Amino acid sequence: MILNVHSDASYLSVSKARSRAAGIYFLSSLPNKNKPIKLNGFFHVTSSVLKFVAASAAEAELGALFLNIKEARIIRLTLKELGHPQPPTPIHCDNSTAVEIVNNTVKKHRSRSMEMRYFYACDQVHKGYFNITWHPGAKILADYPSKHHDSKCHQKMRPFFLHENNSPRFLAREPTPQTLRSLRKTNQ
Repeated sequence: MILNVHSDASYLSVSKARSRAAGIYFLSSLPNKNKPIKLNGFFHVTSSVLKFVAASAAEAELGALFLNIKEARIIRLTLKELGHPQPPTPIHCDNSTAVEIVNNTVKKHRSRSMEMRYFYACDQVHKGYFNITWHPGAKILADYPSKHHDSKCHQKMRPFFLHENNSPRFLAREPTPQTLRSLRKTNQ
């Protein structure tokens, strides 16, 4: 039983130029590259409005990561106390800039204007508590509670949130853009 988190933010989607942050938490195994994630039902869903006005989509995503990491720290501790030690918790995010900032793979000199408390996420990744990776937005389950949707989308997402006969047991992985480019080259 490994905690898995999907994190997302919708930039400037709330009144007064604010953004919404969301997270979906479920127990599964460690995700393997290009293999589907086993879905075990969500036990915690967050959706809240960020209290600050984000200057960019990446800053909104960092705010969402900050909130989800704070929540996940408590859940990790609870799971450990129940006898389920946790490896670095995988968090899936669909903003590559936020992922690169948190994983320290991009220079941050231009991001100094972002609130420093959101670099708590960088510290947690550096300490080995979390593993934050990029995945396409269509396969980030937290995309649903972070935005407003029409009735067709609600009907499509219902099997993910309610246990029905047609509820998916696995979440298929989308290939990364790099994988898609290499496939196109081999097919040409």
